[in-house]
Amino acid sequence: MPFGRLTSATTPTAHIGLGLAAVGRPGYINLHRDRDLPDDRSADALRERTHELLDAAYAQGVRYFDAARSYGRSEEFLGAWLAARPEVRDVVIGSKWGYTYTADWNIDAEAHEVKDHSLATFERQRAETEALLGDRLDLYQIHSVTADSPALTDKELHARLAELAADGVSVGLSTSGPAQADAIRAALTVRVDGEPLFRTVQATFNALETSAGPALAEAHEAGLTVIVKEAMANGRLAGTDAPAIVQEIAAEAGLGSDAVALALVLHQPWAGVVLSGAATVTQLAGNLHAPLVGLDEERRSQLDALVEEPEAYWRHRAALPWS
Repeated sequence: MPFGRLTSATTPTAHIGLGLAAVGRPGYINLHRDRDLPDDRSADALRERTHELLDAAYAQGVRYFDAARSYGRSEEFLGAWLAARPEVRDVVIGSKWGYTYTADWNIDAEAHEVKDHSLATFERQRAETEALLGDRLDLYQIHSVTADSPALTDKELHARLAELAADGVSVGLSTSGPAQADAIRAALTVRVDGEPLFRTVQATFNALETSAGPALAEAHEAGLTVIVKEAMANGRLAGTDAPAIVQEIAAEAGLGSDAVALALVLHQPWAGVVLSGAATVTQLAGNLHAPLVGLDEERRSQLDALVEEPEAYWRHRAALPWS
C-alpha cells in the first residue's frame, strides 16, 4: 500500500493531504471563490497557483496529493510539478476516474462534469491519466460511488481493476450522497479471486455530515486507508461562515475555523488522511494548523450538536452554485 510511506513520517501534517478540485478548473462549488482565485482564471494562472500550493504543501510536510479526471487540468498541473521535481519521491499520488470534465473552462457551463462508471470510461480515462501522471500514480479511485453504482457489481470492471492493482496501482473509491454508508459497506464485500478489491475509501465527513462515520470505522477495521474529503463542507465551516461554536473554539485556540473543522476529523481514530481543499497558500497554512487544536469531550459534544440530517446536508450541497 502506498500509504505505508506515511507511517514513518514524523510531521503531523503528513496525514493532511492536498486536494486539487478547487484549483484544477476555473469553476467549483466552494464558497467565496471570487476572493480566493485571481481574476485571471486562465490555464496558465491556475497552473501557477497549483504549483505554488504544491510547493508550499510539500515544504510543510504534506505528502498526499489528490486529483481527478474531472478536476479540469489538475492531473496535467500535478504531473508537470512532479516532472520538474524528480527528487520528490516520498509523496503519494492519487487520482480518480468516472466523471468527465465537460465545462470547457467555462464557469457558467450548463454541465461541469458527466458521471459514467462503465468499463469503457475506465479504459479511456485510465489511458488519459497515464499520459499525464505516468508511473507516479499510486492510487486510482472510482469517483463518487453510490450504492446503486454499476461499479459495485460489474465483474468485468472488477477484473480490469484487479489487473491494475497487480501492476502496482492501488484501487480505491470515493463516495457521495446521503447513503455513503451503504456504498462503503457494499464496497467492502467486493472481491476478485477471493481478495478484497478496494484498498482505500474516500468519503465526505465533517461537523455537519457524520453519517458515514460508522461505515468508515468498519472500513478502517477491514484494513482500508480512509481518506476524508470536504472536511470544511465546501466552505460552510471556514471563516465567518462557520457556526458560532466553531468560531468560538477557533478564537480560544488563536487559530481559524478551518483548523477546528479539520481537527475534528483528525480526531477520528479511523481517519488516515484528511484533505485540505485550499485555493490559496494562506488558506493552506491555516489548514495545516489543525493538529494544534485540542478538542476535549465537552467541545466535541458541542460540535456534535451541529450535525444535519444527511438528506438536508446533501440538498444544500447540491444547491451550491458553481463560481
